[in-house]
Amino acid sequence: MEPIKIDGSQDTPTIELDASAGKFEMSGKSFPADVAQFFQPILDWLDDYAESPLEKTVLVLKMDYFNTASSKVILDILYRFEDIANDGHNVLIKWYYPDDDEDMQETGEEYDDIVDVEFEHIEYAVEYD
Repeated sequence: MEPIKIDGSQDTPTIELDASAGKFEMSGKSFPADVAQFFQPILDWLDDYAESPLEKTVLVLKMDYFNTASSKVILDILYRFEDIANDGHNVLIKWYYPDDDEDMQETGEEYDDIVDVEFEHIEYAVEYD
């Protein structure tokens, strides 16, 4: 499988999906003009990955902000990882949230309640200039 690497912009997240390296990360902001168009290649890639996943898969999510449409796609992504776990593979979601962002913390907890995958909630300090 060819890796996917998308550099983030003001309204799209940085995404790195590399099955051979076991790297699955999404970070930044997500409110693209066309959420479906932006995320479809990622969803298709994950569907392909699910056919032959690594024994252990760790998804790192470190989002600063995302809109409602993106939140639905993030849930779709998490469901794909839940399917991988249900097929007997080890899956861990690492949900990073800023120490001053209660909404992002709660969003991670809500996703944790919705999908049946192991979650690790990781608070990090935000440094302001």
